[in-house]
Amino acid sequence: MASQSQGIHQLLQAEKRAKDKLEEAKKRKAKRIRQAKEEAMVEVDQYRMQKDKEFRAKQAKAMGSQSNLVEEMEAQALERITELTGSYRRCLEGVLARVLSLVCDVRPGLHLNYRAAH
Repeated sequence: MASQSQGIHQLLQAEKRAKDKLEEAKKRKAKRIRQAKEEAMVEVDQYRMQKDKEFRAKQAKAMGSQSNLVEEMEAQALERITELTGSYRRCLEGVLARVLSLVCDVRPGLHLNYRAAH
């Protein structure tokens, strides 16, 4: 009987050691999973920051080219306005003289389409 109780005692101790090892393995696994999650979050944050930086660079490039286009268009508009103003000033006297001569030069006479009523 003593050998039987000794065998049972050894089995119980072996079972206890197995449970301890299993618990320790579970703890290591949980710790490794937490560590992997943290590493993944760091990688995700780095990737997000990289993509955000690339996006901002592309956005700045696009906005820069848009502002260049706006500046170009404004310069062209200003040049065209200056050109039209110069043309207006050059032709103003001549046009006014022509209009005044047509308005003030009264020549009485019958219109070409006039028909005398009988």
